[in-house]
Amino acid sequence: MTPLFAVVLAGGIGSRFWPLSTAARPKQLLPLVSDRPMLVETAERLVPLVGRAHVLILTSAGLHDAVHAALPWLAREQILVEPRPAGTAAALTWAAVQVRDRGGPDARMVCVHADWAIGDADRFRATLARAAELAAQRRSLATVGIVPDRPDPGFGYIQPGLALGDGAHAVARFVEKPDRARAAAMVAEGYLWNSGIFAWRAQDLLDEVTACTPELADALARAAGGAATFFGAVRSAVSIDVGVLERSARVVVLPGDFGWDDVGTWSALARVRTTDAAGNATHGRVLARDARGNVVHAEGSAVVLYGVQDLVVVVRDGVTLVTTTERASDLKPLVEGLPADLRELP
Repeated sequence: MTPLFAVVLAGGIGSRFWPLSTAARPKQLLPLVSDRPMLVETAERLVPLVGRAHVLILTSAGLHDAVHAALPWLAREQILVEPRPAGTAAALTWAAVQVRDRGGPDARMVCVHADWAIGDADRFRATLARAAELAAQRRSLATVGIVPDRPDPGFGYIQPGLALGDGAHAVARFVEKPDRARAAAMVAEGYLWNSGIFAWRAQDLLDEVTACTPELADALARAAGGAATFFGAVRSAVSIDVGVLERSARVVVLPGDFGWDDVGTWSALARVRTTDAAGNATHGRVLARDARGNVVHAEGSAVVLYGVQDLVVVVRDGVTLVTTTERASDLKPLVEGLPADLRELP
């Protein structure tokens, strides 16, 4: 078998988890789903599939030491640093260069994010293995589309096209985040959630970047000069979906059903944490009386809820955030408008 690597995207700040998540300790390094940081859970979930030596973490320069401290079993060369943010297409292209150089032109890679909750780790790994095998056999770019359990307007969607056998389909089209009514219609029509899980031969991705992505083609031609040279030559930031997958004719989708959830906002914790009988998801010392459907994260202080529902309450180092589960997905404009001493918590 050709080598298989796992690439974990672990950059970003996670501003939707303010005040807990900050530039100094972003959400992927926090214990939001369990008592361990999400990055640690993600990396260790991949080890049975690829082995420790083939786990690669993509992150920003400022987080290199924190990532290594969280995962001391990683060799430092397994932490790939982005000198500047340039979009997921650039990040995964650089990762593909590293996988090809370390494992040869036939080396395969699966790509995931550090901030997901996975209910069934065995089925997750089995699906990734199938996707990597499918991509290698068909010389395709494979993505795993999650079988939805609800119409969620917070996700993008994939319309499966022509059946290719073994559960795989060509991709008919990608759909950006819809409104709730359209999301319900797409779920009924058999669309899948666009998870951001990918698998391909490293060289196949690089070939498609050269053919389809002018924003990166010149940078890829200079990749031998190192990360600074590559990222410095990126024309403009573009996502892997827009820059490569939506332009390529080689994309296939494989359905996945393993309890996946994108932990993107505080309200998501009500789905992935253990809740009490009234549906409250809590961390820390929290007392809830006649309270339903709340998400509470308390550090260093006790929180008492009485007669309220659907609130998000976060307490950290003398700062308290109170919002609703509905508005919790819209924290970025709030954070950007805060005074610097609140926005830039340590």
